[in-house]
Amino acid sequence: MLEYNEILPKKVILLEGEPYEVLDAHVFRKQMRKPVNQTKLRHLITGKVTEQAFHQAEKADEADLATKEVKYLYQNKGEYWFCSIKNPGDRFTLAADIVGTAGQFLKANTVVEAVVFTDPKSDDEDGRIISVRVPIKVELLVKEAPPAVRGNTAQGGSKQIVLETGAVINAPLFINEGDLVRINTETGQYVERVDKK
Repeated sequence: MLEYNEILPKKVILLEGEPYEVLDAHVFRKQMRKPVNQTKLRHLITGKVTEQAFHQAEKADEADLATKEVKYLYQNKGEYWFCSIKNPGDRFTLAADIVGTAGQFLKANTVVEAVVFTDPKSDDEDGRIISVRVPIKVELLVKEAPPAVRGNTAQGGSKQIVLETGAVINAPLFINEGDLVRINTETGQYVERVDKK
C-alpha cells in the first residue's frame, strides 16, 4: 500500500482494479485544509489520461506488473502473433492497440518484453499482457527507395522509403534500396544509415 504522498511519477497503482501509471503528482495544502496529492494518471490498457486527487487518509495499492521475454512471429489482419522463447509451440496473439505503433517496426524473430498485469481479484495467475516494449532502436533493410533527383530539395531533402516490415518513413535523399537503416521506434523516425557487416 502506498500512502497518499508516496503516489509519485513512474509508480504504477491500482485504481478501481485497473492499472494506472502516475505521470505527475503535486502535494499541496489549500489554506487550512489537510494536504492533497493532485495526480495525473494514464490507464495502462486504454492509454486514457485522467486526474485524481488523493487525500491524506487515502492509500493506493501498487499494481503487480511483471515482464517476460517473448518472440515476435508475424502480423496478420491486425493481430500480432508471438510465442514463448522457451516453448515455440506456445503461441498467442495480441491486438494492434496493445502492441502500439512501434509494432510496424517489428521484424520476425525479434525478442521483445511483454508487460504482464496480474489482477489480484482475478483467478488468472498468469496475468494478461497489457503492453509490449519494443527496442528503442532497430535496424531494418530498405525495400523501396525512389531515386534521388538532383536539386530536388524542395521537400527538405527527404523522401519516403519502404522498410522490410512494410513501414513507410521519411529518410534523407542519399538512402537507397538495400541500405540498412536504424529507426527510433518511439518516434518512428530515421536515425542513421548503418554499415553492413
